[in-house]
Amino acid sequence: MDDSSSASTRESALIDAFADLADTLVDDYDMVELLHRLVERCVDLLGLAAAGLMLADQRGGIQVVAASSEHVRVLELIELQADQGPCLDAFHTGEPVLVDDLTAQTERWPLFAPQATQAGFASVHAIPMRLRHEVIGALNMFGEQPGVLPAPDLKVAQSLAHTATIGILHERTVRNHEVLTEQLQTALNNRVTIEQAKGMIAHAGHLPMDQAFTVLRTYSRYHQLRLSEVAARLTTSDLRVSTVLAHRPYRGRTP
Repeated sequence: MDDSSSASTRESALIDAFADLADTLVDDYDMVELLHRLVERCVDLLGLAAAGLMLADQRGGIQVVAASSEHVRVLELIELQADQGPCLDAFHTGEPVLVDDLTAQTERWPLFAPQATQAGFASVHAIPMRLRHEVIGALNMFGEQPGVLPAPDLKVAQSLAHTATIGILHERTVRNHEVLTEQLQTALNNRVTIEQAKGMIAHAGHLPMDQAFTVLRTYSRYHQLRLSEVAARLTTSDLRVSTVLAHRPYRGRTP
């Protein structure tokens, strides 16, 4: 593929990514689904190994809300437990944290850096989700090879994060901070319910957690239901796990 074809393909993918995010920004949208699309689009567009996202809660802390894989979700939880790492730094400073070689960061993050390298990551870049002076979260992007994140890729990631941030901080919630914190807390509560539903599907279907989450999303999209709604129905036994598993389009293989 020549340079012009490659540029055209990338431009088309960028348009699709922003259109996909914009499609979720409707009334009563599912914030968890929006943020999962954000991390997935970053991984696909930028050729990343993985990505994760943390969001602020009502108490001023920060929680894991979206991850492109179960391994990254666990690593992000380790970052929170250790109270150190790039996502936390980006959230607290409101500035990007760009690390091209994780092995050189053991003094800076003595617990997180070894865990990240052990998980197979060699570089990490975190950007804040912010609008003006308000920071509501941070996006973590992992690479399997050491190296600087190219400026155009950083701009793409920041633009996608801005799009999601604006969707969350729309005008009516900016004017009413109580509504904003309630909305963010709802997303975090929904995340807990989704994790419970993933566990139920994984156990019943003998599936890894990543595949269980894909099953859950597939069912939600097929029936045009919110991800959090399907998860809640599963955890309250209003929906059978077997019914959700029956919609697996990739039975017997990993998606």
